[in-house]
Amino acid sequence: MSSHGHEVTDAILDTLKRVSSGFKDAGVGFALAGGCAAYARGAAPSLHDVDFVLTERDIPAALDALSAMGFRLADPPEDWLVKAYDDDRLVDLIFRISDRPVTPELIGRAEQLKASAVIVPVLEATDLVISWLLPMSEHACDYGGLLPQVRALREQVDWDRVAAVTAGSPYAFTFLTLLERLGVLNRPAVADGDPAWP
Repeated sequence: MSSHGHEVTDAILDTLKRVSSGFKDAGVGFALAGGCAAYARGAAPSLHDVDFVLTERDIPAALDALSAMGFRLADPPEDWLVKAYDDDRLVDLIFRISDRPVTPELIGRAEQLKASAVIVPVLEATDLVISWLLPMSEHACDYGGLLPQVRALREQVDWDRVAAVTAGSPYAFTFLTLLERLGVLNRPAVADGDPAWP
């Protein structure tokens, strides 16, 4: 990684620390998601922003906490997340994934892991992969960006559960087939579990 890459990663991790401690102080339930969650779970750093999942009812308290810390709040056109900026570093607060509300149960399954020098709740690996696959569409279908992260997490993931939850998505099905053909999975994932999520 270039020195610029290290600076970007260090800055993103600093933002992650600030947001996490601000949310803890404000009593906001959250879990780390996205590339930072993959990094906390052992994937190589590929960090451009910080993603958190929260319940929709916790969003106002979360925004109050960030505003009090000097973050700039943005009101995006999307109806499933809100955004805040720490200088030029983007923080996404996601409260709905593919029209499915983030639930206290999803956040409750998060595991306390070390991300940089701070312990934070990180989305459970199976939930993390589902959160990447469900939103895939013909306009957002980046298998190449996802492959290295999923390779790093593969032994932490319940692939049959992923297959069950994402069974309605041809993009997720294709990605799981790709993982099998590449030898990332040692057998086909079987979609015979509960499709309910989160």
